[in-house]
Amino acid sequence: MKIFGDTNSGNCLKVKWVCDRLRLPYRWIDIDTMKGETRTPEFLKLNSAGQVPTVELDDGRTLAQSNAIIRYLARGSDLIPADPYTAAKMDEWLFWEQYSHEPYIAVCRFQMVYLKKPASELDPEKVKRGHAALARMEQHLAASRFLAGEAVSLADVSLLAYTRLAHEGGFDLASYPSVRRWIGESGKALGLPPAQ
Repeated sequence: MKIFGDTNSGNCLKVKWVCDRLRLPYRWIDIDTMKGETRTPEFLKLNSAGQVPTVELDDGRTLAQSNAIIRYLARGSDLIPADPYTAAKMDEWLFWEQYSHEPYIAVCRFQMVYLKKPASELDPEKVKRGHAALARMEQHLAASRFLAGEAVSLADVSLLAYTRLAHEGGFDLASYPSVRRWIGESGKALGLPPAQ
């Protein structure tokens, strides 16, 4: 299997983390999105949307969208809860991450880290919605060790990718102690080095 990804992307790291955790063999193909490498004719043949991550399976089929990829790769593993309702709650978090978390936390990080914008120039609505996402996670994690069930799942993988880097987007996690605890515990359960 080949993973076409950018190691600066949380969405790409999700796929790497799942493969590493499940010991799935893969070859990482580094794609620099800032240099337009997702817009080449060769890459667009793999993924016409021109986005990473993209996975090319051993049989030549391709799959895109980080949460779809990790859902496929983790089938039958302990990263997907066995209980159908808990698995559906995991999926609920996966959908929420892409709609109500990543567009704010990750976009603010991108603007500060890659576009070199100061926090004062970020869209106030994105900042507000990023804090709303973190507050929702804080409320849930104050009463629960992980996001879906009693063990780490794909919900934690998905939300960990950008939450652990939220400070790089101007989001001070000091007000979110349960989120900070969860970052450490989820990272440890996934075998990741401590977040910077």
